Amino acid sequence: MRSTLPPGIRCVQAFSRDSWYRGFILVLTFLFYASYHLSRKPISIVKSELHKNCSTIDGHGNKSHLDNDTWCDWAPFDKPNYKMLFGALDNSFLISYAIGMFFSGMFGERLPLRYYLTVGMLLSGLFTALFGCGFYWQIHSIWFYVFMQIANGLVQTTGWPAVVACVGNWFGKGKRGFIMGIWNSHTSVGNILGSLIAGTFVSSAWGLSFIVPGAIIAGMGIICFLFLVEYPEDVGCTSPQHHDQREQEPLLRHDSMDEIFANPANDEGSINTSGSTTQPSAISFLGALRIPGVVEFSLCLLFAKLVSYTFLFWLPLYISSVAHLNPKAAGDLSTLFDVGGIIGGILAGISSDYTGGRATTCWVMLIVAAPMLFVYNYIGKNGLSIIIGMLILCGALVNGPYALITTAVAADLGTHKCLKGNAKALSTVTAIIDGTGSIGAALGPLLAGLLTNWNSVFYMLIASDILACLLLTRLVFKEIRGWCGHLPRPRGLKEI
Repeated sequence: MRSTLPPGIRCVQAFSRDSWYRGFILVLTFLFYASYHLSRKPISIVKSELHKNCSTIDGHGNKSHLDNDTWCDWAPFDKPNYKMLFGALDNSFLISYAIGMFFSGMFGERLPLRYYLTVGMLLSGLFTALFGCGFYWQIHSIWFYVFMQIANGLVQTTGWPAVVACVGNWFGKGKRGFIMGIWNSHTSVGNILGSLIAGTFVSSAWGLSFIVPGAIIAGMGIICFLFLVEYPEDVGCTSPQHHDQREQEPLLRHDSMDEIFANPANDEGSINTSGSTTQPSAISFLGALRIPGVVEFSLCLLFAKLVSYTFLFWLPLYISSVAHLNPKAAGDLSTLFDVGGIIGGILAGISSDYTGGRATTCWVMLIVAAPMLFVYNYIGKNGLSIIIGMLILCGALVNGPYALITTAVAADLGTHKCLKGNAKALSTVTAIIDGTGSIGAALGPLLAGLLTNWNSVFYMLIASDILACLLLTRLVFKEIRGWCGHLPRPRGLKEI
């Protein structure tokens, strides 16, 4: 009597070859981008070591001979202007990242993604490790560290457009929001791992807080070279149907006729509209901007990311100040904001998949986030349970739209039906959207540092959420009309 197949084998056989490859690519790209964020995080952990309260250290019982109170700091961060120097490090990375992002997508769609990601991760590892080598080389020039931050910001732009483009190549529109809502948690996972790794070495040898993450992302670059498959067709898998008319979202289905039949990538001869099977060339920057929805979502992300990154850089200090908690407890609590972001990203993806309204989902979450931020500012210090609840709620409402726009929306627009099947636009569209958002990521923490009190900071965040909502109004109106069965009239036709 023959025995039945083991349960594990039956489970394996339940998934097709295509499903296994798609799952593999999803996990691989998740790890790749988590390593990018893992290598960005150490600077926020090491700041407390570069400038700390030296009066709490006795110098092995003999510090009376020292002529200053900052003997344990790391020059040049031992001066009263250390906050300005830390700001220079942060903005060197963020501004170079924002500028480089606009060019990264165009390079990404003209080069093989596997090579592009591999080189990007290897260089990111190099510059991250070189920053840490300053500890062993006894470098005390601010310009060395600023240069490393600028260089790292530029090479880190290789990550986001490339991984989104790769995932877009493997997954169709159906349930894309849900899949990418889960996949987008790589940001929080990378931040958490980066904090843990950097914290392990920060007190003994802070250089290792950068060298170890640098080695990890460089190792992931080698894995990328060995295993990443850019297109399903390369391994005999079926290609996802990006342009299945039955699955077109209202935002994409109800664009005006002149927008649909216009060729936004016609500059530089990007798309062949004659029906020829010639391989389409890469889209131009201006051509990508003409894709319906790209400009609105890009500007919306600018304000949404401004809010998110202000919380990223300032939330631990805010919790410590208003709740009177020590830095470690405040830092631990601040991770709940990221937990809420994971929940919000998944819920936003599910909602937009179910309704077909990407813009409406973002609009609703942003408009609810504004009063919740106001409430959090006033009751966020009234007990631990309230702090926990408000952090998770605000994190979900703030990061949900941010996650949806940078993943599912960018992938949808990069495979818009007016592109006539040219998927090469995906990398450029993703770079434009995230690059514009990165301008907000640089502005938010900078403005928060210039404002005089926490109330002003929260009013700025509330105003940013409202502006993000207003920028989506046209697209929301279009989606609602689509749900009501109204189709746009072609230009030049009169209503009867």
